[in-house]
Amino acid sequence: MIIIRIAGGLGNQMQQYALYRKLLKAGADRDVKLDTSWFSSKNQEGVLAKRELELRLFNGLPIPECTEEERAHFLNRNVFQKVMYRILPEKNNIFTESKMYHPEVFELKDKYIEGYFACQKYYDDICGELQELFVFPKHHDEEMQLKNKDLINKMEAEHSVSVHIRRGDYLDPENAALFGNISTDEYYESAMNYFMEKYEDAHFYIFTNDTEYALERYKDRDRYTVVNNNTGRDSLLDIELMSHCMGNICANSTFSFWGARLNKRKDKEVIRTFTMRNNQPCDPDLMHDFWKGWILIDKDGKVR
Repeated sequence: MIIIRIAGGLGNQMQQYALYRKLLKAGADRDVKLDTSWFSSKNQEGVLAKRELELRLFNGLPIPECTEEERAHFLNRNVFQKVMYRILPEKNNIFTESKMYHPEVFELKDKYIEGYFACQKYYDDICGELQELFVFPKHHDEEMQLKNKDLINKMEAEHSVSVHIRRGDYLDPENAALFGNISTDEYYESAMNYFMEKYEDAHFYIFTNDTEYALERYKDRDRYTVVNNNTGRDSLLDIELMSHCMGNICANSTFSFWGARLNKRKDKEVIRTFTMRNNQPCDPDLMHDFWKGWILIDKDGKVR
């Protein structure tokens, strides 16, 4: 049996779920299930930014959860096993992500898998399937649902570009050390210029968790629309809106990656930051292999 732990925010949950779908295809002889216990009230006690299993918000998404006994098979260890796994790590039945891409993950059997698996190479070939699986719900507010529908129609009819700007939690000192100074002003300026040089009428839709900042910075309403229709449990609908834009400018955030991944437009172009985290070295050749077809721009605004 393979069990994949689901943890983190919505973007990470979707990636872990995508890996689950890929492993189903990679080996029909394996039973693959999901461990969602990370979201239990007990495990969320004391967590500053509590999370919920947002995968359940998608319409009809099958979530095959493991039992407590199946989880215990991997996680409950006696002293002898703990010592053995330190001496013989290859015997360890818990696989933990430690680098950007692990091709060996497709050969695993009888493992409990932990990680976020952001690399596009894991499931680039099943994005069509994922686009059909992740069915978005309607907005809880009927008026906002109509506004979203109008935005989608407008995005589909023009040279629309989504721009995801993640501030909020990324400005906290601990997160800033890991994720800060990557999606810089130079990055966004270069990415927007890429589209404006191709399309004089390019219109940018700004998605952010800091609306006040965006309204102040992007004041030209003929060029920019700051989207603030979707909040709280409706926030995932921003991903749906992004997926209808011709272009996608991503922050170093899995949330905006999914706006690009679920984009079905034939004319789509995607830009992402060259790096994801400050502690993760990136080789340009590897990055272009791991993110085929995506345009990579670094923090200084240079195309890599």
